[in-house]
Amino acid sequence: MSSRIDTSDAAQPVAAYSQAVDSGHLVFVSGQIPLDPNSGNLISDDMKVATTQCIRNAEAILRATDLGLNNVVKVSVFLTAMDDYADMDAAYRQAMPEPFPAREAVAVEALPKGARVEISMIASKH
Repeated sequence: MSSRIDTSDAAQPVAAYSQAVDSGHLVFVSGQIPLDPNSGNLISDDMKVATTQCIRNAEAILRATDLGLNNVVKVSVFLTAMDDYADMDAAYRQAMPEPFPAREAVAVEALPKGARVEISMIASKH
């Protein structure tokens, strides 16, 4: 059995999905784009700032389950241009604690609301 996770401390979903789902041992955080939790608007076109906001939104969702970034075991990063990879990675290195979780970064054609980056996470309760 799984349960839905919702918090007003992170950006609200822009479509039909939960911010996260708790499956018992794992928490699956849906893809976060760089939305301001208060306005629901994209916060910046700067890749470093945008990446940091994606991670902050995911972190707020994890906090709602009494977890943190140190519990993350897997991260998926979606970029609309691989030219943004270095800036994304620089911001990611500053925001995520070591040891870094497993991660992939893939290029996609487009993301919701015209975002250039989206980040999802899987966290372990153990």
